[in-house]
Amino acid sequence: MLAYRIGYGEDAHRLEAGRDLWLGGLKIPDALHGAVAHSDGDAVLHALADALLSGLALGDIGQYFPDNDPANAGLDSATILRRCLELVRGRGYAPLNVALVVTLDRPKLGGLRPDIAASVAELLTLDRAEVGVSFKTSEGLATGHVQVRATVLLGRADG
Repeated sequence: MLAYRIGYGEDAHRLEAGRDLWLGGLKIPDALHGAVAHSDGDAVLHALADALLSGLALGDIGQYFPDNDPANAGLDSATILRRCLELVRGRGYAPLNVALVVTLDRPKLGGLRPDIAASVAELLTLDRAEVGVSFKTSEGLATGHVQVRATVLLGRADG
């Protein structure tokens, strides 16, 4: 067993008026558009869940939470993340730190950085200082979507 493993995940969702926008387990206030998704569409938690799985070559969230399963309709993405975390911990690893990059033109999220980082840290039982969050815009190239990239460092839980 390797002492450390690195996982990477991405997620993107089209945005549509009249939907809530969830990022990092938080409902984003004043968002005029939200993610079109089978679950709640939290791209941060989806990318992070995929990063956890990829670090141990466990596939992706689509295998565990297929979008054609009615049981997953409207599913809270924190549930997805917790299940993926259980799979990682069940194989003797735990997340040590996380880096997230969120690409979204509007609304501006800079003021929510501490809240999103704290929410993710709580979900992963990490110290807030172990969760890096960066925000980017698409520079007008893709204004109707949100995209997130996540990297996670996993370490052996026994070492």
